[in-house]
Parts: sequence; C-alpha cells; structure tokens
Amino acid sequence: MRITKWEIIFLVLGVFTIGCATSEPPQTISNVDELETYLSNVAASGTPQGMSLVVVKEGKIVYQKGFGWADRPQKIEATSESIYHWWSITKIVTAIAILQLQEQGKLRLDDSVEKILPYFNVQYPSANSKTITIRQLMNHSSGLHNPDFRIASWVHHEGEPSVNQTDLVKKLLPDFSKLEFEPGDHSEYSNFGYMVLGAIIEKVTAQTYEVYVKEHILDPLGMKHTNFIYSEEMGPNIAAGSHPIFHWATPLIPFIMGSFITGISGNHLWLDRFCTDPTASSGLIGSATDIARLVSAYLNGGELEGQRILSQESVDTMTNAGYMKAKEDDPMNYFRQGIGWQIYKYNGRFEITHGGSGLGFSTKIQLFPNEKLGVILFTNDYTCEPWKILSKVNALNW
Repeated sequence: MRITKWEIIFLVLGVFTIGCATSEPPQTISNVDELETYLSNVAASGTPQGMSLVVVKEGKIVYQKGFGWADRPQKIEATSESIYHWWSITKIVTAIAILQLQEQGKLRLDDSVEKILPYFNVQYPSANSKTITIRQLMNHSSGLHNPDFRIASWVHHEGEPSVNQTDLVKKLLPDFSKLEFEPGDHSEYSNFGYMVLGAIIEKVTAQTYEVYVKEHILDPLGMKHTNFIYSEEMGPNIAAGSHPIFHWATPLIPFIMGSFITGISGNHLWLDRFCTDPTASSGLIGSATDIARLVSAYLNGGELEGQRILSQESVDTMTNAGYMKAKEDDPMNYFRQGIGWQIYKYNGRFEITHGGSGLGFSTKIQLFPNEKLGVILFTNDYTCEPWKILSKVNALNW
C-alpha cells in the first residue's frame, strides 16, 4: 500500500532519532563458512537489506548465494538470481559496445566526437584546445562535468515510454557544454560522457542503444535475465530498491522520487519499480548470475561457450591500455582510470573494477585477470559500501 509524500516527510523528520545497526567484519575470514556467517550478519544489520554474491573462477561460477531481503514488504528473500539495478556498471557494457564497433570499422577510439555527432558543440577552455575523442569519453578525461545527484531524478515508472538516448543528449548538451578542464589533462568521472557514447552507438549503428546492446552483448552471452526494462524472464526474482530512514539524504527523497516510494519496513523506505532515462550510463537491470556470464567471457579473452563478444586485442585494450595515470603515479601501487574500468595494483595484486550506485541499489564487480577470478556483489541499498564486503570475499583462496 502506498503512503503519501506528507506521511513520508513526517516519518523522516524523526530521522536522527532512529538508530541503525551495523555489522563489524571479523579481522580475518579463512573459509566459506566464516564468510557466510559474516554476510548473514551484514544482511541482518539491515544495511543492505538484501544482497547477491557470485564468484567466478576459470570461467565457471564457483559460488553463488543470496542473503537478506530482496523485497522485505513482500517477504521475498534474496537469492543469487535476484534482479537489481546495475546503475553505473552499465558503463562496462557501453565500453564493450564501442570496442565492438571499432572492430567492425565503424569508428576509432581516437576519432573526435564531433566527427560522428556534428551537433556536439562544446565550449573548450582555450582556442588551442584539442577536440574531445571517443577514448576520452571512455576514460573520463573529456572535461565534461558530471550531473551528480541530479541523475537520481532521471528515472521513470515501469511501463512508461523509454527515453531515446540521442534526443536526451541533444536536450541536455547545453547544460554540459562548458568543459571543466582541457580534454586529456586528467580524469574526472562523468556520467554525461557515457550518455554521449550511447548517442554515438545510435549514430553509427542506426539502431537504438538498447537494441544494439541486446543483440550484440546480452543475447549472445545468454543473459536472459538482464534488460533495460523489467521483463517476464525475470520472473519472481525482482528486488525492490530500499533506502534507510536514518540517512542524510532521506529528507530529500520525497521531493526527488516521492511517487516511487511504496512504504516503510525495517527502518527503510521501499521503492516501486523504475527504469533509468540515461541507459548508456546506468540503465541495465539484471541478476548477478547473468553478469557472471559477461565476467566469464571477459576473463576468457572475450569469448564464452563459443560466442565471442570482443577480440583478445580489444580485451587487452580495456584491461591494459588507454588509462589515465594519477599525477603522482607509483608503478608498484596505483589507481588509474582506464577504458570503463578503474584499474588498481596493490601489493602486487592487479585488479580492474567498477561499481554502480543510485537510489535504491549499490553494486560492485572486481576482476583479477591474472588469477582468472571475478567477484560480483549486487545489493538493494545505495548507502552500503560493497567494496568493503568484497574485500573479505576476494581475500579467500577460491
């Protein structure tokens, strides 16, 4: 049963009088039993309400399980098949699509954006500025600024018409046309940059972004429970987004997404189903077991079960090239922004990773290419920090 905006506001006015349980991780976790005890305690603490964990090793799922509530008001428990919003992990799929198009000869990463999108007129910092390239959109070095919290309101109810990505970019471009720094100078995360990549995909393929991704990535990999809308194939496994009442952002939610709030349970607001307007940056919805198929293909040089979505060369490009170094880069221990991936090396361990967070959901994937290992955590609470949980998962000897 829905509650009104004013009932929500009345409840959240008491936000600072409500406590929130937490679960402190043990110092060490040495086996799966200890890991499951920890994860069960995390879910019992309520942040997140529910989560799904999948571990991939040598191209196979070696562990999968859900913890807590996928939808507490409806009494639906989380499983490894639960369906969550991916949010920004979608950017990895968008990057893969761009590299596919490079393989097809339809574009090059170092092409200027203006070459493909003639309407892409931006205000450069100086008369000597070089034009933005596709590669710079992909590694967040374009100078385009980020919409920040505004993106939380760029959603629509299930069943409402989807938003054309080219039209959306054209509409919003005037708000983002003044660059914040010289293209290629350094990296600053930009959702709008990936929205522009979606428009590029539409231009060179003459298809919608969503249709291209489904036909060239999701379907070939057998990702039947992933889409940009809620589908029948997702069945009864759909997780509802949640948000803790005790949080600094809670009083803003009735004004940003008030029509999406369905009720309160377990000291959390619960959200109705929604779809994201900017699909190329944050639009996919699906299960952790489905994204495990994408992870397996990537770690296997771009191929899964005879279906190739990327060449080995393109995988190497995403994994090892096109990154932006930090200004004081340490070759032994570093963080670099790559093509899609954030790239880390710490104590000799090489990791590529990406997370996603938006109202209702928080997600994370971590890949260790040298170990053929991938760990995936999807949750239905954007305030939790999946990387902290995964630090205990990826420490095990899988």
